[in-house]
Amino acid sequence: MRKTNPQPMVIWRKFAGVGLAAPAIAVVALLFVYPFILSFISSLRSQDEVWTFGNYTEAFSLYGGDLLFTLWVCLVSLALLILLTAMIGGFLRLTAHPVLEFIFKIPLFVPFVVVGHAMRVFLAPHGTLNSAIAVTGWFNPDSLPSFAFTTFGLIAALVWKNLGLALLLVLGGFRSVNENMLEAARGMGAGKFKLIWHFLVPMNKGSIGVMAILTFTSMLGCFSIPAMLGNPGGRQMLMMDLYHQTVFQHNYGLANAIGVITYMASLGAAIYYLKGLSKK
Repeated sequence: MRKTNPQPMVIWRKFAGVGLAAPAIAVVALLFVYPFILSFISSLRSQDEVWTFGNYTEAFSLYGGDLLFTLWVCLVSLALLILLTAMIGGFLRLTAHPVLEFIFKIPLFVPFVVVGHAMRVFLAPHGTLNSAIAVTGWFNPDSLPSFAFTTFGLIAALVWKNLGLALLLVLGGFRSVNENMLEAARGMGAGKFKLIWHFLVPMNKGSIGVMAILTFTSMLGCFSIPAMLGNPGGRQMLMMDLYHQTVFQHNYGLANAIGVITYMASLGAAIYYLKGLSKK
């Protein structure tokens, strides 16, 4: 019998795979790679149209403290987000509460600017939080602190806004865990806390890692919440510095340098995660 040459079929499959991936690659190239290249080129030009790395030197000189502050706020917010989503997601996985699950996913449908305004009202000196505390009569409402324009308020708003997305990603991973395994652990005396931290979390490091990267990059690039809750006299998040250089100083080279630095911080987090996956 004549043997069929498998080579054309292999080539056809490769072309089919490339064809399926082409639209996604095109979107990434058009919406991310191309704008980043333009931004990087612009960051190398001074206001006098001279090619230089001076914009990066100036960015680190003027906003190095803001860069560290931005990373600190995002990392603290991310740590709180991981803790909250692990506990809430584990509880919802072990005990079905559809109404409670919907409530926790409400931030998914709320725009960033609305979150910033709502948190500013909620945390203001005579806002919703302090008014509720003052009703008890235990404290003088005029002596209660305001968290609206502090780092605490900024972190609280970022955590609340990203809670819905984080919970959606983590809860999906938790629900993929085999119920028989959890039942066996319950039979050995494991309570809900042990089931979450000794079974659900270790078995879903991938889902938690994806959630961490997506929310971390989202918080790095957030503008509306820092604009409404940031401290005008203190450290700012990098997006506020980029806005200041673009709108008020018209220094587009420096603004693009700040954008590239922010992008590289996001890319660094993604590379670290992907490198960890490649080792497994």
